[in-house]
Amino acid sequence: MYTENTPEKLQALQNIRCFVLDMDGTFYLGEQLLPGSMDFIQKVNESGRRYLFMTNNSSKNAPCYVQKLHRMGLNEAGDGHIYTSGQATGQYLNAHFPGKRIFLLGNTFLAQELADFGVTIDDADPEVVVVGFDTTLDFDKMTRVCDFVRAGLPYIATHPDFNCPVENGFIPDCGAIQAFIEASTGRKPDAVVGKPNRPVVDGLLERTGLGKDQIAIVGDRLYTDVRTGVDHGLLGILVLSGETQREDIPASPTQPDLVFGGLSDIIPYL
Repeated sequence: MYTENTPEKLQALQNIRCFVLDMDGTFYLGEQLLPGSMDFIQKVNESGRRYLFMTNNSSKNAPCYVQKLHRMGLNEAGDGHIYTSGQATGQYLNAHFPGKRIFLLGNTFLAQELADFGVTIDDADPEVVVVGFDTTLDFDKMTRVCDFVRAGLPYIATHPDFNCPVENGFIPDCGAIQAFIEASTGRKPDAVVGKPNRPVVDGLLERTGLGKDQIAIVGDRLYTDVRTGVDHGLLGILVLSGETQREDIPASPTQPDLVFGGLSDIIPYL
């Protein structure tokens, strides 16, 4: 059960060298920066630490998020500040299926991210199936991916989210596509890469070159952001600036290591 931030818990922040930040609900909300976000980035930089934005959304690549951050005034942000589930999937494929040809259910942004990791896409004679958040999905693609999954090819998904929040509600995300495939083929993915799963943590450790005790995962969702940290030995920090409310914490199976109202509330402890 979560207890309020204690001096012992807060002391763990002193060892953190990289803050891995969720974006919507943590750093910004929709198209607006959350109060204190820029102050937090400034303090992280001044203290000699790093920050990295991490997202499960595999329908966009790093430059898409860099452009958005620039529109909001974070002009120092570059591709190196973004970590997507697509990038983590590229790392996973190189580690577990090096040189294998893949069938990709995904849009051009995901295809480019995988190509950046040297992954070969082959829609005709693949050896592995990769399913992402495909915003160009059509019935022909669904039929083909189900054929390959039904044939028994290794089957990897970029992330588990069933819905993606948009301005007027939600749209079906990668998890919903996986549910369609399971209904047709009887198979779930052999591995799901994105948070809160182990492959994205392994990729994060490789990407940063840091130890688990040097990384904090910060986000507004207990079941994805915070769970990624606490389930895998990283510091899991909840901010109450987005989806989760304080009254949600006691009943959650995932209990955060630390809780703050927003990013700026972390500043005094850095």
